[in-house]
Amino acid sequence: MSVVYFLAGMVIMGGIWALIAKITKNEIPTPLATWAVFKEVMHHPFQNDADQKGIGTKLLSSLGRVSIGFGLGSLFAIPLGLIMGSSKIAMKIINPMVQILKPVSPLAWFPLGLAIFQDSPKASIFMIFICSLWPTLINAAFGASNIPQDHKNVSKAFGFSTWKYLTKILLPFSLPHIITGLRLSIGIAWMVIVAGEMLSGGIGLGNFVWEEGFNGGSVAKILVAIIIIGIVGSLLDRCFTWLQQKFSYAA
Repeated sequence: MSVVYFLAGMVIMGGIWALIAKITKNEIPTPLATWAVFKEVMHHPFQNDADQKGIGTKLLSSLGRVSIGFGLGSLFAIPLGLIMGSSKIAMKIINPMVQILKPVSPLAWFPLGLAIFQDSPKASIFMIFICSLWPTLINAAFGASNIPQDHKNVSKAFGFSTWKYLTKILLPFSLPHIITGLRLSIGIAWMVIVAGEMLSGGIGLGNFVWEEGFNGGSVAKILVAIIIIGIVGSLLDRCFTWLQQKFSYAA
């Protein structure tokens, strides 16, 4: 039944798209015209010549930056979030900093990263790192701060060591919340990479959109890139949704 709903949604979206194309007198290409360009773009997706990069090569470049930035952000956010949630003092010290830094626009972090690293790709990774860590940090802190008192009493009664408390109580209880944070963070990381690559250049999807949009390129190719970005983002979300369901309490 979900397939039917999915197809219905795609038909509605395609109809709206075709209507917009008609209203703009094909300034916005129709779905069929875009499909033709999509097939053309996908003809040699992993071409990696010095003067020509395939769309698959660009996608892998973007995924690489996202993986590094998101991975580093997660490695930083999870332990810090668990510390915040486990200690009221740590929460009072760290939370104000989180609330000040969290709303800062991703584009504001790029020049800072460029000043620190003197390298555009590294500045993009820095921007992803900063912007993607907050949901994971906040959810990890929430999970750690909401461990039932009964669990804590059991650990005290049995004289759990710090390591045993961490592996038997803290992490198992907080894990579903952490995965929820990771799911939100990967979505932010994937959105941020497009803006980062527009600023930094390189061979990623963001730079591809920038070149096609501002150098007299093809609107259809921009739409193809948007579709690919959307599909990959959806697949990443589905992966973390699967993990979320696997480690949920109902499981």
